[in-house]
Amino acid sequence: MKALRASALLLAVSLAGAASAQVPPSPAEIAAYAGLHAAAQRGDANEIRRLAAGGAPLQARDGHRRTPLHVATFARQRGAVAALLDAGADHAALEDGRYDAVTIAAVADDEETLGVLLARGASARLVTSRYDGTALIAAAHLGHDGVVRRLIDAGAPLDHVNNLHWTALIEAVVLGDGGPRHQAVLRALLDAGADARLADGRGRTPLMLARERGHEAMVRMLEAQRTR
Repeated sequence: MKALRASALLLAVSLAGAASAQVPPSPAEIAAYAGLHAAAQRGDANEIRRLAAGGAPLQARDGHRRTPLHVATFARQRGAVAALLDAGADHAALEDGRYDAVTIAAVADDEETLGVLLARGASARLVTSRYDGTALIAAAHLGHDGVVRRLIDAGAPLDHVNNLHWTALIEAVVLGDGGPRHQAVLRALLDAGADARLADGRGRTPLMLARERGHEAMVRMLEAQRTR
């Protein structure tokens, strides 16, 4: 019982942390924005190009160390994202929570903005967040199957282990609900070659974890993978 309570507590803490880790600009912050931050928030690509041509700092930071690119990504302003990247904005910049634009779009299940970022050279391989994870791990955790497939196609590391000792496969099982979208995430990862033998810090594989949680469809998928 103690082990089960400890496991439940770890899960609750992890879920709470993931839910609160990313901090989009508040209404007060948005109202105070000027220059590129303001143009990024409202999606004014022409103003971005004008300001950038005049030497405005593309890497300017707000109070949470968000660049204009972070702001545009949070706001789903794809034209602004494209204009900033075309002007030379650093797609690998991290804000206070150690998130880059790709991970922000991945967590938001925003495939369109993610596509703009990746098409303009943004990386799916960065280590981000206080969990030393990746955009792929975050998307797998949340069941964003379309995002997961895009990140895989962009070369995201399939078997990266974060500081919770979890891979994307493990997060899809441990933090997923076992439903259709998390099953689709699991299938995408397995089809791409993710290593289902990698275990968590207590030696439990994704198959063992799926059995523990009663995720029967996931169990069948992982058992089939093991016999290949």
